[in-house]
Amino acid sequence: MFNFFKKKETKYSVHAVANGTTVALKDVPDPTFAEEMIGKGVAIIPTDGKVVAPVSGTVSMVFPTNHAVGLVDENGVEVLVHIGIDTVSMKGEGFTGHVKQGDTVKAGDLMIEVDLDKVKEAGFNTIIPVIITNTPSFTAVEGFAGKDVKVGDEVISITK
Repeated sequence: MFNFFKKKETKYSVHAVANGTTVALKDVPDPTFAEEMIGKGVAIIPTDGKVVAPVSGTVSMVFPTNHAVGLVDENGVEVLVHIGIDTVSMKGEGFTGHVKQGDTVKAGDLMIEVDLDKVKEAGFNTIIPVIITNTPSFTAVEGFAGKDVKVGDEVISITK
């Protein structure tokens, strides 16, 4: 009877940015991600170098080296896609950007191409953390670890 006053839950999905295997953030070899200092999410061990938009929205930031992209979707979900660990020191070598700040993207649009072999040869991990940077704005943010995924598969569920 009193459900009338209860706020309706809204669910949002964040999709795989690459083909590969999902892992829990706690297993990312970088404390900033592993300890969820930036927010909750999931990471993907990629099997190829195409990194796509996980949501439809606006590109809020592209790091000059093309190793990280920020997006805001139409629901206000802020997503950070960070390609590799410590790859900023590669100074953009092996990374080709296909988006710039202010661009509008659809989920699945190509954002970055990365030469995974070049990253590995440089001694860096290719794992891709996908972080919801405004996690406190939501009731729940759940990443789905331990799954083989293809671009477009749901990897994070968000409840508001």
